[in-house]
Order: sequence, then C-alpha cells, then structure tokens
Amino acid sequence: MKLRIIWLGKTRDPWIKEGVTEYSGRIGRYLPLAIDELKDEKDAPLEEGRRREGERLLKQLSPNAVLVALDERGQQLDSVKFAEFIGKHRDSGTAELVFAIGGSYGFSDEVRNRAAKVLALSAMTFTHQMVRPFLLEQIYRACTILNNEPYHH
Repeated sequence: MKLRIIWLGKTRDPWIKEGVTEYSGRIGRYLPLAIDELKDEKDAPLEEGRRREGERLLKQLSPNAVLVALDERGQQLDSVKFAEFIGKHRDSGTAELVFAIGGSYGFSDEVRNRAAKVLALSAMTFTHQMVRPFLLEQIYRACTILNNEPYHH
C-alpha cells in the first residue's frame, strides 16, 4: 500500500519542516510515502477559497484512492485504533491511502463527501501547519504498533 499526504499551503516554520523530514523518513522504512503540497487560497474570500482548494485537492486523487480528511470535527481514534485502521487498509489491498490536511479554510463539502473517513487528531484545535508533523508522527507510531515494535510504549 502506498501512503500519500496532501496538504494546502507551504510549510513555513523550520521546526515543522524538521518534524516532517524526520517522521516521513521513519515512515519510509515501512511504507512508500509521498507528500504533495498544493497551493492554498489564503487571499480569496472564505467560500471561494474553500471551493478552489477542494477542486485542486480532488484533481490529485486517483479514482480508487481512499481519502481520509483531517478535520477538527472528525472522528477521534486513539493510536491503537488508528494503527488498526491503517493495518486494515494495508491488509485488504488498498492501493493508495491518502490523508488530506486542509488549509486555513478547512474542506469544501465536495472533499468531505469524497472522503471515506473524516478524522480529528484531537478535540483541541491545531493550526493546519502543526497538524503536519503530528499526523506523520501518528502514522509512524501506527507502523511501529503494526510491527510490534516498542516505540508506542
């Protein structure tokens, strides 16, 4: 199974870039990983920006890609359940599992409707920049859980 992360907007802060580099390298030992950074619409009116970003994101998906949208209103899973979710897709022959992190506008209804699952990393709200290394760390943690490695505890 191939993992793909798509996010809107450039990664700005050096510490976030370092976290992305660190955890994407770790994940690569378990699963092929691609990260795509798409242009955001930060200067557009809210609904227009959300619509444009959604269209741009959806054009990146292959028809059989399983999309997981990260959103503060999504379902929360603990790390073990998240690992089980990834493992289920890995073991059932999912070709591509795509995690999407929206921009500051969030997701359009079209993206939400296309998503097989909408997840929240926490009940707390994080910036869309901070979610990047947080998601990657959780994917790495899931890989170690699935391989019975000691990172999780």
